[in-house]
Amino acid sequence: MSQKNETTVLVLALLMTAALLGGGFWWFTRSSGSNIGNLSGDNKTPQNQPQDPNTSQPTQAFAPPTNVQSGTTIRIDGATSMVQINQALKSSFEQQFPGTTVNTNAGGSDKGIQDLIRGNVDVAAISRPLTFQETSQGLVAVPVTKDAIAIVVGDKNPFRRGLSQNQVRGIFQGQITDWSKVGGTAGTLRVINRPPNSGTHQTFQEFVLQGQNFGTTPNITTLPQDATTPLLRALGTSGIGYATYSQVVNQQTVRTVAVDGLTPEASNYPYQRTLYYVYKQPASSQVQAFLGYVTSDKGKSAIASANESSK
Repeated sequence: MSQKNETTVLVLALLMTAALLGGGFWWFTRSSGSNIGNLSGDNKTPQNQPQDPNTSQPTQAFAPPTNVQSGTTIRIDGATSMVQINQALKSSFEQQFPGTTVNTNAGGSDKGIQDLIRGNVDVAAISRPLTFQETSQGLVAVPVTKDAIAIVVGDKNPFRRGLSQNQVRGIFQGQITDWSKVGGTAGTLRVINRPPNSGTHQTFQEFVLQGQNFGTTPNITTLPQDATTPLLRALGTSGIGYATYSQVVNQQTVRTVAVDGLTPEASNYPYQRTLYYVYKQPASSQVQAFLGYVTSDKGKSAIASANESSK
């Protein structure tokens, strides 16, 4: 065979080999669904997975239950902010699935988390995002609804003005201790604070005080337990505090204070947050059933009714 023919055969062999390799690679990437432009593994979140609005991380979605075995019990503890939601879902769930029981308690967000980790409850109701340490222990948060933190004073308090966000920070950090400094009548401005284990306390510190500490001045009193009723009673005519809006909107003895001219009903009110139910992986069958119900149309309707009844 001449050198020219040998060269031609060699070129044809190389071309055929390249074609076979290229076709095989195309078939592999097509069948495996891989994306060559996405070798970093940065996949998009499936559209049907709910996301935590504070972290943009996908959360587990459970299917709405069609039936739940009689005798099933779901134990919930956590945020006082979610008392009305808990009760509304308890009533609706037990009515939908006869023979089931939903036990609710409101010992505060931190207590709910601790009880969940220890296995004393099935679901924790919390009014703040999970911490990295909590998620590393297998805890998963499911967003339930939006809520507003209201600044409140006693109904007989002579202060009838609004506050700016800077003034709110100054008050709760102990920099403003007299009502005259915010346009009110001269007199000690008493701050009634929630305890540190309160999810509302922690959210207030993070978002309202921008991560700074509460003040320690003599005019600030920190309650020993996270309960809204004692806080409201302690306000009197010179106190100021904060609470979830749904718990104070229908109270006759207190009123809310506008912040930057906005009241908690406003869609752009500055002190808004997300409320969550939390479970520990792997989710038990009763947890899957309850959280599947919470995110179903009937569950959402019960939550909406609880929110509406508080207005």
